Amino acid sequence: MLAGTALSSGHVGQVAHAQQVAPAMPSTRIPAALSSAQVVRATLPNGLQVVIIPNRLAPVVTTQLNYLVGSAEAPEGFPGTAHALEHMMFRGSKGLDKDQLAAVGTRLGGSYNAFTTEDVTRYFYTAQAKDLPVLLKIEALRMGGLTLSEADWDKERGAIEQEVSRDLSSPAYRYIEQLQSILFAGTPYAHDALGTRPSFDKTKAALLRQFYEKWYAPNNAILVIAGDINPVTTLEQVREIFGPIPRRTIPKRQDIKPVPAPARTLSLPTDYPVGFATLAFPMPGRAAADFATADILSDVLSSQRGALYDLVPQGKALMAGFEYAPKKHAGFGLALGAFPKGGDSNKMLAELRGVLEKIRKDGVPAELVEAAKRREVAQLQFSANSVSGLAETWSDALTFRGLESPGDAVAAYEAVTREAVNKLAATLLDPTHAVTAVLVPESSGKAVAGKGFGGAESFASAPDKPVKLPEWAEKALMQLEAPQPSKQPYVTTLANGLQLIVWPAHVGHTVQVSGQVRQKPDLQEPEGKEGISSVAEELFSYGTTQHNRLAFRKALDDIPAWEEAGGSFSLAVQTPDFEKGMALLAENELHPAFPEQAFQVVKAQSAQAQGGVLQSPGYLFERAIEKALVPPKDPTLREATPHSIMAISRDDVVKYYQKAWRPDLTTIVITGDITPEKAKAVVEKEFGAWKADGPTPNLDLPTVPLNKPSRANVPDKSSVQDEVVLAQNLGLLVSNPDHFLLQLGNEVLGGGLFSSRLYRDLRVKTGYVYTVSSAFSWSRTRANYSISYGADPDKVGKARVAAMQDLKDMQSAAPTAEELSLAKASLLRSLPLRRASLSGIASEYINLTQLGLPLDTADRAAQAYYKASAEDVQAAFKKWLRADGMAQIVKGPTPTW
Repeated sequence: MLAGTALSSGHVGQVAHAQQVAPAMPSTRIPAALSSAQVVRATLPNGLQVVIIPNRLAPVVTTQLNYLVGSAEAPEGFPGTAHALEHMMFRGSKGLDKDQLAAVGTRLGGSYNAFTTEDVTRYFYTAQAKDLPVLLKIEALRMGGLTLSEADWDKERGAIEQEVSRDLSSPAYRYIEQLQSILFAGTPYAHDALGTRPSFDKTKAALLRQFYEKWYAPNNAILVIAGDINPVTTLEQVREIFGPIPRRTIPKRQDIKPVPAPARTLSLPTDYPVGFATLAFPMPGRAAADFATADILSDVLSSQRGALYDLVPQGKALMAGFEYAPKKHAGFGLALGAFPKGGDSNKMLAELRGVLEKIRKDGVPAELVEAAKRREVAQLQFSANSVSGLAETWSDALTFRGLESPGDAVAAYEAVTREAVNKLAATLLDPTHAVTAVLVPESSGKAVAGKGFGGAESFASAPDKPVKLPEWAEKALMQLEAPQPSKQPYVTTLANGLQLIVWPAHVGHTVQVSGQVRQKPDLQEPEGKEGISSVAEELFSYGTTQHNRLAFRKALDDIPAWEEAGGSFSLAVQTPDFEKGMALLAENELHPAFPEQAFQVVKAQSAQAQGGVLQSPGYLFERAIEKALVPPKDPTLREATPHSIMAISRDDVVKYYQKAWRPDLTTIVITGDITPEKAKAVVEKEFGAWKADGPTPNLDLPTVPLNKPSRANVPDKSSVQDEVVLAQNLGLLVSNPDHFLLQLGNEVLGGGLFSSRLYRDLRVKTGYVYTVSSAFSWSRTRANYSISYGADPDKVGKARVAAMQDLKDMQSAAPTAEELSLAKASLLRSLPLRRASLSGIASEYINLTQLGLPLDTADRAAQAYYKASAEDVQAAFKKWLRADGMAQIVKGPTPTW
């Protein structure tokens, strides 16, 4: 995957052996997991730098191998060389060919990918902790001897060129590409890390090998390992596996010193439902001495208490803010405001310029600078709440910012002063060096859905026959262990019906709260007032009956805490401030002000935005899918219009809130540094008095009859490739145990990505598509199955025929032993990974509650997967799926059916 920004290179202390320092009371400002005193680190004789961070959140490990090279070092005329080599790292190496690598990746059941930036290329795996030796072996083999054959590059060239086409279809990508070519003219940053079709067309495997041999060396890499591991034995494994790889002489790097460019103006057509006016300015890179000051300036400019955001409640912008995109040696800042389709972009630009010029002249409020500093320091405390997130934080600090540890950033942020921020603002927000751009929505129709750049890479090819794994991989992965019951959370129900779920995890000094009020606007919104739910949700950010909007945001900044209220609500706070944070969350959730002036602004903004949404191809595509699966008057086909939104009164919103927000439909999940007793006491204090009027409503959508086969095409005049969905509804509910067998079978058919039949038959063998996948969608009363792919118009019908044949084959014959073994390994090993972050744990419990399933459903799934036979899978597919019942919906040019 391509990252949009690049970060600075760094180094780890040079030591000949592991240094493990006793945890001797690090500063309370610096989380233990981010302190140098809490890790094992070493530099091997060959120069490989290793950092090992223990984390006991889950039996999971993440490895991140960072090569300190990116597109900035690409040969002249070949800007995508680093990205091309990233792809080829998944095409096999000595001792592990591409088919073996794909099979190992599937059996690991984890997630793996890579991204290339201008300065760093990172390869990352997350898997069960016991499989760490396998992850290390993969990376060592790729570092020591990549295959890089011309035949493999010829095959991968097509894939990477399709990725270029996908990204070039994104208005955001095209804008950023032009922006960088102006701001970084004359430097390697003028070309982003993606590359171009012409450069890939002339690239040869020999060029990639030269780049690989120059830069892919142990002494130009940093290996970060985080998770439930023994640091000492892990380092021993790293020494044994990576130690024999020889070091190399690393070439001199190019200097990158952009010169501020004269002001420019751009105009770009987009497929967005609203327009954007933007002003971009050169800013420091992450390696700059004033990076922390620039980061605080960005935080202040993007604050909801700031002057830019204030354009929204004033009714002058649909949204407004500031984004900072720093690379290693340079960066840019982006002020942006959204206006309705057909609105006045010049007026929006004038508002942005006015706000920024006033800040440039008068400076920023001191209290916002101090709030931003507190938030930056406090945010570090949350790093330990995700195994992969912890590894990423360390990787970013070491490779991109040149720090000894992430905790070293604390002092830099605390040293920032208002005077320094104002001085930087006066220099950076200079209109004579601003790049102005207007992104204009067009009615001709390019859809947003599925076009975002930086999406998942597609590297490997699916093997055509069973793969014999290397001995070391076979020994570690071939034997499936019987699943063991997992630890269950603390669950209680308050007297008012609110369900509380608590999962203590003392990996850091933070607490995270996730909440959900079960709602179904399709059933709850009054006739003629469609859109009222969205209006109500927007109004939660406008203060409470105790604090107005700005006062409430200040109260959150003072703690600091991260809070959102509405149908889905959340809180992230440091442990000592848990009670204060919960009081503010409850205040916002239970006592929203819904002020009249804000209501009028939000209503008008929502109506204006909805007018553009209704004409957007992405919306029309999703609606066509829904229409193909449900009866004509189904509640899910209700839609908000500008007229229905403008018909809403504030009294309507208040009444809707009083009916739709109920404690007996609410679940709160609390994870982190908390005890069940403390969590319950605080929740009862803040939410215990919440009462619901009347009986609990039935929010289950009615069951629907099986859909009939149909075809629909949503025109997309400027799109070259078609986006295709083949879908059907099913006759079973998620409570039916057969849904586990269907999930297992789908791993064989299309859910298993590189190892799936659909990927093999539609991508590898025929080249009909670039990517293809299939999935089940479940609710309490409905279930759908879909196959999705992108194809040229003349290949849409051929791809459909191949996909339907694969589905029929699942019904007519049982999966092979190899297929079933791969599918079981993938699903069983992936289950613990869902609990590798506090947010993942909370999401799982919230989702199960919304579906009405028991909280131990993951254990039930594991047992079902483990015991299932190939014949069981075949029978489930034969019983519940209909190869002749697919609806086909296409967005793009008229396809060949």
